[in-house]
Amino acid sequence: MALSRVCWARAALWGSAVTPGPYVTRKLQLARPRAGLAWGAPRSSNLHLSPKADVKSLISYVVTKTKVINGKYHRFLGRHFPRFYVLYTIFMKGLQMFWADAKKARRIKTYMWKHNVKFHQLSYREMEHLRQFRRDVTKCLFLGIISIPPFANYLVFLLMYLFPRQLLIQHFWTPKQQIDFLDIYHALRKQSHPEILGYLERVIPLVSDAGLRWHMTELCTKKALSRAMLLTPYLPSFLLRHRLKTHTTVIHQLDKALAKLGIGHLTPQEVKSACYLRGLNSTHIAEERCRAWLGEWLQISCSLKEAELSLLLHNVVLLSINYTGSRR
Repeated sequence: MALSRVCWARAALWGSAVTPGPYVTRKLQLARPRAGLAWGAPRSSNLHLSPKADVKSLISYVVTKTKVINGKYHRFLGRHFPRFYVLYTIFMKGLQMFWADAKKARRIKTYMWKHNVKFHQLSYREMEHLRQFRRDVTKCLFLGIISIPPFANYLVFLLMYLFPRQLLIQHFWTPKQQIDFLDIYHALRKQSHPEILGYLERVIPLVSDAGLRWHMTELCTKKALSRAMLLTPYLPSFLLRHRLKTHTTVIHQLDKALAKLGIGHLTPQEVKSACYLRGLNSTHIAEERCRAWLGEWLQISCSLKEAELSLLLHNVVLLSINYTGSRR
């Protein structure tokens, strides 16, 4: 009887309104050897998850449902709007690649800041990634600026569709556009070659050991070299000199890092991109020939001193013109 009263008191403390009886008494007796202390705190029920587990389950459920809905949406677009679906897929993949590039660039910049590393001290792939990412960001900033006015974003989407070469980076180009647009850029680059060769012919009689540096530096102010390097020529002369010097210095630093890495460690796409940056239209040239051409370029570039980097600009024209394996 005393034990029954004690059970009733404990049940009242737990908030239970169940009348104690033999069943409750027996349950308490059975629980004593397992719990160790007969009057310890009640065990939590396994039927209820913790708040953190509930949140994880909810997030997992939402992610699963989102993937299912997204898959149905993709199938719907592919069946009813195939051409739009192709553009939509390229745009979404382009956003993912650009976001991945941004995160990688941030990691590299963080590493440079923490370890006090300069740009020329990075590896070849890190230097090339930062160089290309800066150019991509510059292009994207222009789109961001023109989309600031109200409702201008609708016009921006139309302009992106009509002028993908001028406004979009390579991540958002179709495979066919990548080949066609690179051919167009190289054709624009080739238009400056005769003018540059004309400058060189006029300077050759004036070159001497004492005046070589001055004459070649003077050539760097010509707008034709900016077109050959796919840089905007519509700038004042002092800005052209600065841009050409910066661009040439970056290429020379890339060449040193590439010579240290070795051309054999580059992927086929990296080889073609490196050749195109240095003036060769590599889109129609076999990989082996691109590697051979890049080796010739590195031999010349790595032998130049800092004061002779203006010669590297003309090397862009001379090596690409004299290469017999190029179609364009």
